[in-house]
This record gives sequence, structure tokens and C-alpha cells, in this order.
Amino acid sequence: MTRMYDARGNIYAVVTPDTLRGNGIELPALASDAAQAREVWAMSAIEAFCGWAPGTQPPGSKAHRCDGLLVGPFQSSPPFDLLIVNTDGSLAERSGNGLTIFSLALSEQGLMPKEACQLRVHHDKSDAVSPVETSVKPAEIDGVQGFWLDLGKPSFGPQAVRAREVERVTLNDREVSHVQPLSALDPVWNRSQFVRIGNPHCVTLLANADALPSNEQMREPPLAQDLMRIAYAMPTGAGQPCPAGVNLQWAMLESEGRIVARVFERGEGPTASSGTSASAVACAAWRVGWVAAGAVKVVMPGGTAPILLEEVDGELSRVRLFGTARLMG
Repeated sequence: MTRMYDARGNIYAVVTPDTLRGNGIELPALASDAAQAREVWAMSAIEAFCGWAPGTQPPGSKAHRCDGLLVGPFQSSPPFDLLIVNTDGSLAERSGNGLTIFSLALSEQGLMPKEACQLRVHHDKSDAVSPVETSVKPAEIDGVQGFWLDLGKPSFGPQAVRAREVERVTLNDREVSHVQPLSALDPVWNRSQFVRIGNPHCVTLLANADALPSNEQMREPPLAQDLMRIAYAMPTGAGQPCPAGVNLQWAMLESEGRIVARVFERGEGPTASSGTSASAVACAAWRVGWVAAGAVKVVMPGGTAPILLEEVDGELSRVRLFGTARLMG
């Protein structure tokens, strides 16, 4: 039986490489080789471990039982290699909720050390270094057991995500971007901040909650198809403005240090929550002066993600995300 975990409404299945091979899926021995060969095995793995059994899909549900598949570990001791497979068969460079879930799975197997250890996500994207490393450490906040994920130093602007044909505009006297495919869908979606934090993000900054799209709206045509064209790389999408695709977020400052957000993930679509998306939202909010460095809370439909922003000499030097997850029954 496939083990599935829930991290603030973001659900992943976790399988070992041997489990895939035992199901007749030809997975290379090394995570780096498996990433480069993902077109051979990834969709078969998604259908085998994330698909609904015949006759069990609830009416109105998503096409898959979960938001993706975590394959690993490829070693019996740290550092641990893994692959994050989206339900369209593409590979993600990083997922905060996915890494939280993987850390919990390692803990259940007795493999997670008490001190920090490195998780290395392998992928096949040509515009980013592989593997993407994340330091993870068990922790507790307000009685909740979880993990601090050190996501490192973010970078900002169109060049950070290799965005093309975007106009430079300002918000609060700070430079941001006008992404025409987004503003064509809603005129108030006209101020966006690009952030790379292991993977690429486009955070659209809004003045009021009415402009936030709901997950239900983002699942229905024509908006679902329009957002896929923006977020997904070709051939599924148009790869505009980012040829490799980009994760989309919408954010509104609700109160001091508290931001409400919605997420449409590249390779997956609307999600209840996303750890790296929450981190990108916090970084974008800092960039335009909405929040100061320190503790920031990002509120998504699936839950609230605590973020710590560290600033040195006027620049963000490190971003940390607190993740928590549970094994589903």
C-alpha cells in the first residue's frame, strides 16, 4: 500500500526506488541518472502510485489522489538523494512541503538524524543547478513537531527565473514586473515579483482580498487553461514569460507580518499549500517593503506556514521554512 502524507493540505505519496523497480518500473540506480531519464519512467510511476483505483475517484476530485510523488532515499545514510515528481511527469527542483514529508518518512524509517542533514533533489531542468540541496533539522514550534528547512538565499527579478518580455514597473517605489499574460486575465494582476528560491516563482502582489483567485476558480475553464499556458513549459503550456515554466502565487498583506496567498504550481495546478511558494511570497513581500526581516506567516487554504527571513546589509541572506506533516490513514 502506498504511503501518503499531508503537509498543510499538500499531499504526496512516498516510495523507495526498490518499490518502483519491484513494480516493473525501470528506474536507474543513481538519482542523477534517474532524473535525466525521467521521460522513461515518471508517468508510469505517477499512474501506479498516484492514480485512482477504478471506480474510486470521488465526483469533482482532482485527476490524481495526491499532488505528486517523492522517490527516495537512494542511500541508507545522509546526505539523501530524492526525486520530486509532479503529476504531469515533470520533476520539481524543490518543494518545501515535499521535503517536509520526505523528512517525516525518513524519521519513521529511523534514518533522520537529530541534527541537520542534507536532502538533495535531482531534476532535469536546464536553467537550474542539480541537485538542489536543502538542510533539514527536526524542531518543535508551539508543541507541534516538524522540521526547519534552510532554503538559502533568494534571488529576485526576471533574470533570476529567465523571464522574457516583461515590463519593469514599480510598487512602493520598488522595482517589480508587469507580466502581460497575467494582467490580460485580470487588470489588477499587474504587479509581480519574480523570486528564485531553488525553483522559480512569480508572486503577484494585490491590494485587496477580492482579487485573490480561489482554488475552485483556478480549476475551472477557461482560467485553468489560461494559467497552465503561463505556468507550464511547452508542450503542455506556452512557457511565457518563463520558457522552463514558473510557479504562480497571488499575495495580499492582511496585517503586520501576515500575508494571505494562493498558489498555482507549475506541473500541478492549484494547491492547498506550498512551502516554497509561501517562502517566495514572504521574500516578495520583504522586497516591496510589506514586511521586515524576521518572522512572517503566510496563510494558504491548507494552513499557515511560518517563515523566518534573515537580512544582512540590506539583503536577504537566508530563508527558513517550518514544515509539519502527518501520515494519512
